[in-house]
Amino acid sequence: MTTTEAQLAEAVSVDAPPSAARNTWRRFRREPLGMAALVVLVLLVFVAVAAPLLAAYPSGYGDTVLAPPSGAHWFGTDSLGLDVFAEVVWGAQQSLLVAAAASLIAIVFGTLLAVIGAYFRRIDSVISVIVDLTLSLPILPLMILVAALVGPSTMTIILVIAAFSWPEVTRVVRSQALSVVRLPYVDAARLMTGSPVWIIRRHVVPAVMPLVLVSVVLTSSRAVLSAAGLAFLGLGDPNTWSWGRILYEAQQAGAMSTAWWLPLFPSLAIFLLVLASTLLSTAYNDARNPRRNK
Repeated sequence: MTTTEAQLAEAVSVDAPPSAARNTWRRFRREPLGMAALVVLVLLVFVAVAAPLLAAYPSGYGDTVLAPPSGAHWFGTDSLGLDVFAEVVWGAQQSLLVAAAASLIAIVFGTLLAVIGAYFRRIDSVISVIVDLTLSLPILPLMILVAALVGPSTMTIILVIAAFSWPEVTRVVRSQALSVVRLPYVDAARLMTGSPVWIIRRHVVPAVMPLVLVSVVLTSSRAVLSAAGLAFLGLGDPNTWSWGRILYEAQQAGAMSTAWWLPLFPSLAIFLLVLASTLLSTAYNDARNPRRNK
């Protein structure tokens, strides 16, 4: 690239000013629900990472069966006598792993299709038809069918959830990318270079990145719900604990109604993660809005 092209690239660059991130963080800190949601998510991630330090891995059989919460067992025990607190702690590790991996695949693939379709209008019509067709399908029955045919495993759950999550990401990001490719600085970049890859990487992707960050949080929470639903139906990985598997084991033992603590604590963990993700994405979206006078 010549010196003139480099100067023009710098002139039309859409990189945010140095104070933009600080202003967003300043506005975000004034959102009490957003800060509370951030604390909850950080706490859940800490529990997942520090699971070996917080509780021993639940395996085998315990001495006390279906014991209610007590000082010895904070969340009670299940039908095998295993500590439910340990199951919830280790279930956080598996649940967050599935959510992070599935959402990462869906975000990367969905964003890539969105920006490519927005820049190349001939491809956009094909991508739009595929997205609309996928979103019109009954997702949960198809997820159950694919997971049942392939076989229960962590990788299967990740790929199944990602395969049915990317269309929503593509639709959301595409709407923003379509407005970006029509802006004057993108036209100036086209005059400067004939490389669509450089334009997309340098200008389009940074412009839609705030929306992608919001999609990451929402897609992760939906992935947790999907993974828990599949595990509750017996389609999760039988070799690892997850929040959905705790519910599945409680249902198989017929203890859902008699041992109230078995469905309560994993369901509460799922609820906290989904609620915190939703509040965090909403607060971040409000904080990055330059029209807010805070």
